[in-house]
Amino acid sequence: MGTSRGTSIAGLGMTELGRVYGRSPRRLAADAVRLAAADAGLALGDLDGLLVSHGMGGSPGIELAATLGLRDLRLLSQVNAFGATAGAMVSYAASAVLSGTATTVACVFADAPLKPKQSAGSAYNRDAREWYGFGGMTAALGLRSVNSFYALAAQRHMARYGTTSEQLGAIAVATREWASRNPLAQMREPITLEDHQNSRWVSEPLHLLDCCLVSNGAIAVIVTGDDRARDLARPPVHLWGWGQGHPGHRKERGSEFGLTTGAASSGATAMKMAGITPSDVDVCELYDCYTYTVLVSLEDYGFCAKGEGGAFAASGALGPGGSLPTNTGGGQLSAYYMWGMTPLSEAVIQARGDGGERQAPANDVILVSGNGGILDHHSTLIVSPHRKGA
Repeated sequence: MGTSRGTSIAGLGMTELGRVYGRSPRRLAADAVRLAAADAGLALGDLDGLLVSHGMGGSPGIELAATLGLRDLRLLSQVNAFGATAGAMVSYAASAVLSGTATTVACVFADAPLKPKQSAGSAYNRDAREWYGFGGMTAALGLRSVNSFYALAAQRHMARYGTTSEQLGAIAVATREWASRNPLAQMREPITLEDHQNSRWVSEPLHLLDCCLVSNGAIAVIVTGDDRARDLARPPVHLWGWGQGHPGHRKERGSEFGLTTGAASSGATAMKMAGITPSDVDVCELYDCYTYTVLVSLEDYGFCAKGEGGAFAASGALGPGGSLPTNTGGGQLSAYYMWGMTPLSEAVIQARGDGGERQAPANDVILVSGNGGILDHHSTLIVSPHRKGA
């Protein structure tokens, strides 16, 4: 087929999301890829690349390819940058298409941590027997979960810049308002700032409503060249730019942990490639494992000055009618938790104009972020319904 001037997301496949039982991650992943191919008007045999996010156990790429009946693939790999994986997969797929390594690449994430009759909070609990050595020392001090490490990061930001819990709450309220307009969202009941403040502590300063959901399901996208995408079933979502950032901040006195993230470098790279600045962005789909990550990402992307993320969020800028519509589907806080596929899937929906009641008034330039580990990894995509340079 040769190379194309640009690349696009041509297909989106989403299984049922939330408390969906009875299907393994591999089966969910296979269903999502089939849905994405059908969405694009492609046969499975048209795929010559498959990128799989980690979490399915075994050899997920090979096993998923076998489940789908895919043979003679030109690209097959497992990718893991945790919540930054979706953005990384899409960038690798786009690079492969541009180089001619592959022509049509499916990228998929699937997970099924929720079990019947078990609480969502128990889904990612680590066995206490895993804590040993220096890790056991931090556990003895109370740092025993992802929640506690993000609470530490949020507390650091609060101590340095005066960020408040109420400002974090403004993010949760705006996100839920978007979710109330999304029929696929797990949590659609509107909340108030008072509801946020009255929700139980998870790990101070993070309340329950500062923390993301847990969901079962799978999402896949298909990346191909612009020239091919324009002839397929759905409007292409053009990839203008991408970037990654892995700051390596140590969790120790004097580091930038909690104050700056990989959004600063990954955003700069992606925006330079796209030829835009923050002022050009119409919609943000940000990785919101916690309200805090939205706030610090907004700062690091340059939508407001460092330390002013709280005031920016409290101004109403992020919700419906705001100057920077953010997490328009309800994000991971209120819609569904599919790692970086949550913001990416909503970006595709917005770029296509399929948002219904939650459709943003402008969608020419959409920024998508992914955050992985404990602020260890970051990915950024810039997407648009328009071909770059057109």
